[in-house]
Amino acid sequence: MKTLKHIFIIGLAAMALAPAVQAEHVTIIAVNDTHSQIDPASDNKGGALRRRAIYDKVRSENKYTMTLHAGDAVQGNVYFSLYGGAVEYAVIDSLGYDAVIWGNHEMDNGIDSTYHYYKNVKAELLSANYDFSDTKMAGLVKPYMIKAFGDKRVAVMGINVQPAGLVSDKNYKGLRYLPSIDVADATAKYLKEVQKVDYVVMLSHIGYVSDAPGEPNDQDVVKSSHYIDLVIGGHSHSTVKPGTPEATVMNADGKPITVGQNGKWGKIVSTYDLDLETGKVVYNQIAVDKTWDEAAKKYVAMDNWLKPYRQGVDSLMNLPVSESARAMKNSEAPLQNWVSDASLEIIRKISGVKKVDCAIMNKGGIRVNMPEGMVSEGLIGSMFPFDNRYVVLEITGQGLIDALKVMAGRGGDCVSKELSATFNDKGELLTAKINGKNIDPKKIYNVATIDYLANGGDYMQSFKDAKRLWVDEVKYGEHILDYVKELKAAGKKINGADGWRMVKK
Repeated sequence: MKTLKHIFIIGLAAMALAPAVQAEHVTIIAVNDTHSQIDPASDNKGGALRRRAIYDKVRSENKYTMTLHAGDAVQGNVYFSLYGGAVEYAVIDSLGYDAVIWGNHEMDNGIDSTYHYYKNVKAELLSANYDFSDTKMAGLVKPYMIKAFGDKRVAVMGINVQPAGLVSDKNYKGLRYLPSIDVADATAKYLKEVQKVDYVVMLSHIGYVSDAPGEPNDQDVVKSSHYIDLVIGGHSHSTVKPGTPEATVMNADGKPITVGQNGKWGKIVSTYDLDLETGKVVYNQIAVDKTWDEAAKKYVAMDNWLKPYRQGVDSLMNLPVSESARAMKNSEAPLQNWVSDASLEIIRKISGVKKVDCAIMNKGGIRVNMPEGMVSEGLIGSMFPFDNRYVVLEITGQGLIDALKVMAGRGGDCVSKELSATFNDKGELLTAKINGKNIDPKKIYNVATIDYLANGGDYMQSFKDAKRLWVDEVKYGEHILDYVKELKAAGKKINGADGWRMVKK
């Protein structure tokens, strides 16, 4: 007869021999700032079909998954210029996203235009700090979603960037912005204490680093938070590599929180393996490259659906209109100088304003690089895809100095050869000159620019306060297209001057 002692010992032995029960995990698949890159980019990285192959493989290998997009699905090449978002927003559902958030470029054609496409998107549209009540988007956007995985509940909330100073006023009319830091932790607290979720993921489009001084970023939000468990970010196009110190930020309680981001154009897909028992996150990145082409071949229906759109894009990308003397990157001086000088030349010719002193453009408006050799109509369309117009502003010297201070604070911007400026390591303006002479704060200057900046975009408040002497009615990219055609006809090539005109000392 077995005694109670024997039964207890046998039970212990059985427990020792039994396999350990593994904790459940959820794998979150994420991407950000794909910017209309439906096909692979010029370096043969990225592409929607390849991303779908990656997503499906990760889904097949994991019991629980979520697929998220951290904003700016549109704007950046001819797909958006030609089709206005019809392709990109349909691809969101083809790739099976569970949730997406707005990026600032979702508003490039205005909220009503975006609504036209977003109303058909099946993925959850998230934003906890954008109030759409007075817009067509009212009722379509939720502050968060909650998904159950076994006996655990995971919430995803959307946190968006301040549109003022970044988006033209008319393009977000009716939208009310709520401060991201205040909303993020308050929403996370509510989700944990009232909704009783186990983990809160912040799907963010505010940037790993800030657009402008004083604007909060992902790191700031985490440092002030007690309740957020993971941040999946976008907007700043940062590539936050797994395993680096940058990928971990301490929260208000001294707890390490994973913060990730994948650069831009969908060239990297991230996975975040969340242990539902311990909360530990394992962060990885997958390169979206040609190794996925074979797996992508099975998406025949999606490829066939894309073909007519692709043919429209290719017809422009293969239509030569000019030649470039050399390759120039959009992040470097020669191309930025060329854009400013060309814009000044164009505006002086078409505006009718007798004297235009200089041109100021935004480097963020130059979306792709200039290759050496043949330049196509599609390339120019991709380089300048925005619906902006040329403007001439009448502005005081002090207003011009104030604008240059803002530009210095972000490391300089595009200016024509008439302008020169220096700034220090803190982004403080040191000198500002036109044609070698110090800008006179009391003098009146006429400055060529685009309406995005004239409306106060990129935080150019002094431009917003200036008098408009002339506003064009044609997209400025169309003028640049005509300009490069004229260069070709005259036997000249596109080429920008070397050397920065706004220089850090």
